[in-house]
Amino acid sequence: MRDLAHDLRTWRFWRWFLIQTFSAVGVLAVLLELTNFIFGSLPIEGWPLAIIIAFVSIGYGLVRAWPRPIRQDYNSPNTMIEIVKGDLFAQDSNIVVGTCDTFDTSVPNIIAKNSVQGQALERLYGGDTDQLDRELAAALQGKTVKATIQKHGKTEKYGVGAVATLRNGSHRLYFLAYSEMNEANEAQSTPDGIWRSLASLWEEVSRTANGTAVAVPVIGGGQSRLSQVMPAQDSIRFIVMSFMFASRTKKVCDQLRIVVHPRDFDRLDRLELQAFLSSMRPS
Repeated sequence: MRDLAHDLRTWRFWRWFLIQTFSAVGVLAVLLELTNFIFGSLPIEGWPLAIIIAFVSIGYGLVRAWPRPIRQDYNSPNTMIEIVKGDLFAQDSNIVVGTCDTFDTSVPNIIAKNSVQGQALERLYGGDTDQLDRELAAALQGKTVKATIQKHGKTEKYGVGAVATLRNGSHRLYFLAYSEMNEANEAQSTPDGIWRSLASLWEEVSRTANGTAVAVPVIGGGQSRLSQVMPAQDSIRFIVMSFMFASRTKKVCDQLRIVVHPRDFDRLDRLELQAFLSSMRPS
């Protein structure tokens, strides 16, 4: 109910409501004029007719403008995108976990415990860093080491855009390197780096997910230090655009689910995001 109340207070809801309501008034007025012209009179006139027109138009406006779950189905490409509030690790799907190009795992010395990667270690591996390191090492075998760096922790850099694909029961975990680690163990990223890493992610998902759903968090906050440059609303648009461009080249997956932390979800302009998803349909 709180989410609904939030949406009903936005200017976008009221603007769309008024547009749809007055559109209905116009259509009804034309139909009534035609009816009057053809039959010579109307069974109801005056105030009763005006009240009926008002109720019908307002009802139509509410139905058209009423906030709905943020989702959109597409025919070309054949896929669906939805934006949900919730827990990334409670999703019954493949999951994307953002990381740095050295694939460091030490919590809390290098990786923040409350980050998505820190939560993945705790909730999916029971805090067993050694087990996660073994799986990452196996997944990275055969991938090119771009450079080495002198720092505490892991020193081999695989570059922004590297993806380590792990098994998580019947699903997959995609550890996506979208930030670059420096000698001080500070991870930093850029919009261009995120765009390139997302392109690599969709390529890997297309190759390995067999069309099954993928859940991705909002990318760009936390240790990547992009929250001021790319707040959650912009990050979601960024992810959607990247996914749609990739999907128009070849099938990525049947469903992309962008999972937003409740704290961030409450600050979103959700009606704008629904309008944005709708705008991505081919004209």
